[in-house]
Amino acid sequence: MNKLKSVCVYCGSNFNGDLQLRKAIKELAETLVKQEIKLVYGGGSVGVMGVLANDVLELGGSVTGVIPQFLVDKEVGHKGISEMIVTENMHQRKQKMADLSDGFVILPGGFGTLEEFFEVLTWLQLGLHNKPIGVLNVNGFYDPLFAQMEIMVNNRFLKPANRDLVFNEADAVTLINKMDNFSATPDEVWFKERNLT
Repeated sequence: MNKLKSVCVYCGSNFNGDLQLRKAIKELAETLVKQEIKLVYGGGSVGVMGVLANDVLELGGSVTGVIPQFLVDKEVGHKGISEMIVTENMHQRKQKMADLSDGFVILPGGFGTLEEFFEVLTWLQLGLHNKPIGVLNVNGFYDPLFAQMEIMVNNRFLKPANRDLVFNEADAVTLINKMDNFSATPDEVWFKERNLT
């Protein structure tokens, strides 16, 4: 029995056409649908977001988009998904996406993807939620980011226990399975950060 019923995926509103990334998106969609996990995402019809949503839909999966009104006005909202939730602004969008999800997956993207990733990671570090976070590290895209985390650890701005809160995998099946077995509670994270356990 899966603990993950819905997963929020943060990803780019652009897509560079990379074949390895395209394959990874398809594999993630297949994994979500096979395990009956709903996709929650930013509601866009463009970029990696649109490709992932279309793949999940074509495989018969469920997709919930969450998009602010100003992006609907720009006509970038996906018109064919299972459910679309329109918010007043970006802050409400991010909160709603987090509330609807049992976990978070990060695909390649730009500033927005990283901002969303670090926000939910900070919330986990602070014990504000106990939902797993996984990076689908396609072709080493996020290797420099994890190298920066290591620098933060070495310079004592980040504790190893908090760095290790993030799953880093190149394979979608492995990533989702590890996330499904995540069991840390907010209190465990909070006390681990302070070396109290």
